[in-house]
Amino acid sequence: MAHPFKHAESSARRFGGKSEDYLAIHNWFDESKSFFTDFRHRALRHHAEGIFLAERIFGVTIVNSDGERVAVRYVGEQHVKEDLGRIPTVQDWLSQITPPTLDVWSTLRGHCRNKRQLKDVWSLRRYQFPGSPFLDRESQVPKDLGSFPDCRPIVSV
Repeated sequence: MAHPFKHAESSARRFGGKSEDYLAIHNWFDESKSFFTDFRHRALRHHAEGIFLAERIFGVTIVNSDGERVAVRYVGEQHVKEDLGRIPTVQDWLSQITPPTLDVWSTLRGHCRNKRQLKDVWSLRRYQFPGSPFLDRESQVPKDLGSFPDCRPIVSV
């Protein structure tokens, strides 16, 4: 569905009451559209954990305008199923993320005690990252060693 209001209308048909009774819940599920405007916004709340989080935020039940108690979990499940056809897990979403190619900073952080050891590691070519934008192509040493933090040793040199 395209808009939280359409989800709310669907909830009113399914559970009774008026669409306004459900709009806050559906707005919450689609809130991430405000800063991430394609289908991937759903990775933040459109899963089983998001449904349980909605229940913690809005309460276990709400009372609609017909005076009926409606489980927030059912409203959340309806929203996610209407958008995705099923209720995925967080793992389903995260397993679809392709990690970026390795870069110097994320790989070496925590591996070197100091800048000298970092230079030694690079000179021994224990790590090779062809095409990394963080490397000086001439020497294959990171361009800005001044910003690399000293950290605990993991790699022996």
